[in-house]
Parts: sequence; C-alpha cells; structure tokens
Amino acid sequence: MPNRFLLFCFIAFSFSCNEKEPTVIINEREVKESLIKINKAKVRLENKQIDSYVNRRGWPVLKTGTGLRYYIYESGGGRSAKSNMTATVEYCVTLLNGDTAYTSRESGPQDFLINMDNLESGLHEGIQYMKVGDRAKLILPSYLAHGLIGDSKKIPPRTSIVYDIKLVSIR
Repeated sequence: MPNRFLLFCFIAFSFSCNEKEPTVIINEREVKESLIKINKAKVRLENKQIDSYVNRRGWPVLKTGTGLRYYIYESGGGRSAKSNMTATVEYCVTLLNGDTAYTSRESGPQDFLINMDNLESGLHEGIQYMKVGDRAKLILPSYLAHGLIGDSKKIPPRTSIVYDIKLVSIR
C-alpha cells in the first residue's frame, strides 16, 4: 500500500511538472509608449504643482528650458558663477509642503565644484545664474533634483524641492 501511494505521488508530480505555463506576450513598443505617456502626465502634474506653489507666493520666477524656476531676490553684485568653479553656498532645502529637508544652519556652508560634483543637476544649473552675494530661490522639479527614487533619507521619490540659497563665494 505505501508503495502504491508513493507511485501515485510520483506520477502526479511528474504530470504537474510537465504542464506548460501560460505564455504572456509582451509588446515592448507598447509598454515603452505607455510608460512615456504616464511619465509625461506626471511631469505635467508636477509642473502645475510648482506653478501653483510659485503663484501663491507671488514670486517673479524665471523658467529655464529644463524646467528650473529661479528668482534672485537679493543682489550681491559679485562675480558670476561658472562651470568648473568651486562655489561655497549657504542653503535651506524645503519640500513644496514646507517641510525642511536640509539646511546649512546644521551642516555649515557647502562647497561644490559647479557641473562636476554629484549634486542635483538643477542646483548646478541654478547656481550659474547667480553672482557672489546673491540670494535666490531655486525650484527644482523632481527630474532635476532626486528623481524617481528620492534621496532615501528626507526627500521622497518624485518630489520637487526648493533651495533658498546664498552664493557666499567662488574660486
């Protein structure tokens, strides 16, 4: 009797292993087009949220071709920042909901090599509109900030950020 049971289990197992999985056909072009369409819709929504944020504050921002918004609200009159210069900045990074993510009040002024260091591309772009002593608001859409994954600390995925920044010096 136990041998028959084992034989039955072996046969059942053998037949179950031979069953074919259903085949799923994926059209890569359709998937790609669908993802592009979804991403474009999310970018449009994010741009509306940023525009609403700016309008509520009445800031006379300028918008670049990349989507960066900036507003220099205090002129310093020093030298202009350019690519490959080292910039020293004081900053406060907030989310559109007003939550503070990072501030140089805690960490001290930050030095970075413009267009070279591994920082948000929107920061590299925005700093080049500034002169030493300028204070500005830089509003970075998520794709110029921390993108689809956030920074895994204080900035969530797909989040726009606002830099309140002062260009202290360049060298």
